[in-house]
Amino acid sequence: MEGRLILAAVILTALTACGGDVKEHTAPPIYDRDSVSMMTSYGVNTLISDSGVIKYRIVTERWDVNVVRQPSRWTFEKGVFFEQFDEKFHVQAYIQADTAWYYDQKKLWHLRGRVRIRNINGLIYTSEELFWDGMAHELYSNVFSKVVTPERSMEGSYFRSDEKMRHYLVSNSKGSFEREDMTGENKAAEEQPQNPADTATVEEPVVRQAAQKHRRSAQ
Repeated sequence: MEGRLILAAVILTALTACGGDVKEHTAPPIYDRDSVSMMTSYGVNTLISDSGVIKYRIVTERWDVNVVRQPSRWTFEKGVFFEQFDEKFHVQAYIQADTAWYYDQKKLWHLRGRVRIRNINGLIYTSEELFWDGMAHELYSNVFSKVVTPERSMEGSYFRSDEKMRHYLVSNSKGSFEREDMTGENKAAEEQPQNPADTATVEEPVVRQAAQKHRRSAQ
């Protein structure tokens, strides 16, 4: 009995001595506060209105909304598909991309990865990156873009257009045109191959001077 009491006293003393060396280790949070989404939705197929009028359908596998991160944004990491409607709910265009961010305060969409647009006139636009400015009502890209219409095909490193893609320009471009689409200036350039034009601008159905490039970035 006495031996057991001595053993218990030794164990108690050892535990007490070690207690002063014990330190509490607290792991940091897995995510910073500003990276946590306020809402995450899966399998989304919803209609979006603007000023009380339904204008878009959004289809996506995952939709994250973050109002804490600056600037606040919606994130579509699993891809997104849009349909754009007119006032009578007729489909005007569709847009799709592998990844997208929407900065709600700026009304700015940033689309990346296999971006594709088709409008009601049969124009098809493809690129790896595109910005859609809802305040300026225009689309633009600073990377390689391709525009195909029933009349022409163009490729270039800069693209700018109105939201309906009726008036657009492609600079630093190359492509094919119908001969009747060319102005006298373009024909003169064709006759002087030693000084080829390094830009081409298309505004359906005429050609105009290229506008100044945007220098904007998002994300």
